[in-house]
Amino acid sequence: MLGIIQVLIAVATIATGLISLVRPRSVTGFTGLTTTGPRGITEIRAVLGGVFVALGVVPLVLGGAVTYQMLGITYLTVGAVRLISMIVDRSWVSSNWISLGIEAVFGLLLIL
Repeated sequence: MLGIIQVLIAVATIATGLISLVRPRSVTGFTGLTTTGPRGITEIRAVLGGVFVALGVVPLVLGGAVTYQMLGITYLTVGAVRLISMIVDRSWVSSNWISLGIEAVFGLLLIL
């Protein structure tokens, strides 16, 4: 059962990346990121799109527990940095809390 959940998390990671890759302006509402020109759009596509697609695809292609653990460690690291940033920047918006919760749950489920 856990293996199925881990595959679903990898697929959700890919979906997040694909949305950012194909519709970079659609992430503005949730992330708060805005762009002033083509350079910003490229950055969203590359980092939020390309990196997330790769992070999700690698465990599915290579298989093995360590690849899912790598994705889990990535989610936990993003969550830890987000929490520190929320404290330092006083960024208590609901989208940060939602992201933090997802990152913690996904991370823990992937490293088991």
